[in-house]
Amino acid sequence: MTRLVLDLKKSIEENASDYFEKAKKIKKKIKGAEQALQQSLKKLKELEAKKEKLDAEEEQIKKLPERKKEWYEKFRWFFSSNGFIVIGGRDATSNEIVIKKHTGTNDLVLHTDMAGSPFFVIKSGGKKIPESTIKEAADAVCTFSRTWKLGLQTSDVFYVNPDQVSKKTRAGEYMGKGAFMIYGKTNYIENKVNLAIGITKDRAIMSGPLEAIKKNCEKYIVLKQGNEKVSSIAKKINYKLGKNLELDEIIRALPAGMFSF
Repeated sequence: MTRLVLDLKKSIEENASDYFEKAKKIKKKIKGAEQALQQSLKKLKELEAKKEKLDAEEEQIKKLPERKKEWYEKFRWFFSSNGFIVIGGRDATSNEIVIKKHTGTNDLVLHTDMAGSPFFVIKSGGKKIPESTIKEAADAVCTFSRTWKLGLQTSDVFYVNPDQVSKKTRAGEYMGKGAFMIYGKTNYIENKVNLAIGITKDRAIMSGPLEAIKKNCEKYIVLKQGNEKVSSIAKKINYKLGKNLELDEIIRALPAGMFSF
């Protein structure tokens, strides 16, 4: 049973007016609550839809078969825009392996005068190596040398034939691991810092010159020298390229130094 409390100091009309005002306020609050409820229900539906999408993506990722890595993925690597595989050393040990085990007669070897730089090799596959591929490989040598870390834009990069690269030293000299003597004429080539990273059709993470990455990757990002640490930029790359990549693999694909987009 509803009880009405009247103010005896007021007339019936005044009491009625007070209750009418109270009723209007209550009605307004109910309307506001209903609107808030509808908005909450809408947001809940949106969140449920996002969760279903994320669950579906996660399930799809789980269904993907584990990718078998190729031999060249132990090194720096990329496929040039003309389809030639280019490999490079990551350190002294891999420099040694690249030159001694993976360099053939018709290949080209690239290096820079800067100390501590990697050796890169263009695998000819029995074909003539075009200038565009040599240029891309030169950019890679520049980018993955100390040039990137030092904030420079270019380096003195040259290429030679494999038979010009040797461990043989002059009398009294010592050649450490990963270092080689270059004999004969060296062919210097213009180059620049040039880096992009992307995902190939078989889900491999490939980094190298933009021209090569654009040709061979379905998704890619252009990177620049900057002030962001590699661990931070790797997370952003993962987010932009699909959110399902191994951060360690992204980091392994990048040169030493700082980054920006």
